[in-house]
Amino acid sequence: MEKNILIVGVGGQGTLLASVLLGNLALMKNYDVKLSEVHGMSQRGGDVVTHVKISDSKVASPLIEKGEADIIIAFEKLEAYRWLPYLKKGGAMYVNEQQIMPMPVVLGQVDYPADIDETLAKAAQTLVKFDALALAEEAGSSKAVNVVLLGATSNALPFTEEEWMDVIEKYVKPKFVGLNKEAFAKGQAVQNR
Repeated sequence: MEKNILIVGVGGQGTLLASVLLGNLALMKNYDVKLSEVHGMSQRGGDVVTHVKISDSKVASPLIEKGEADIIIAFEKLEAYRWLPYLKKGGAMYVNEQQIMPMPVVLGQVDYPADIDETLAKAAQTLVKFDALALAEEAGSSKAVNVVLLGATSNALPFTEEEWMDVIEKYVKPKFVGLNKEAFAKGQAVQNR
């Protein structure tokens, strides 16, 4: 098994925790894992991307090249659009429909792309696009978007629900474990609709 996964979003959305949970779960299952976080001005809402490579053999490089991502998990639609060239033919995308306007759009210097939905639908063999923010809020916190997205993606990965629950218990602060388990279940239900 080999999976190349890009986790993309903007600063403050929880992309790092998502990569920590995914990477540690893979390690717990004895896969070789490489993570590489790259970000701009994440504290100011800049873009953040984490490369996650999981394999049952040795992973040589932590970076995913264009056309090599099996899965893109996007915390925001424009980030899905920006990182689309990295998706491999036949790849899958899990996209939060939330729109966070970048500064050039806010300042009126450029328009937010109008063709994002159509472009993503043409490029991805599997496109799961939903309001992860609303589901996170239903679970108890808007900050749980990351775990909602992991729940939606979980069916495409070789881990059981019990293994996901174990990693949440191990790496999430105890007072937020219940909330995150509920967020995961809400994301997982998106795939089972």
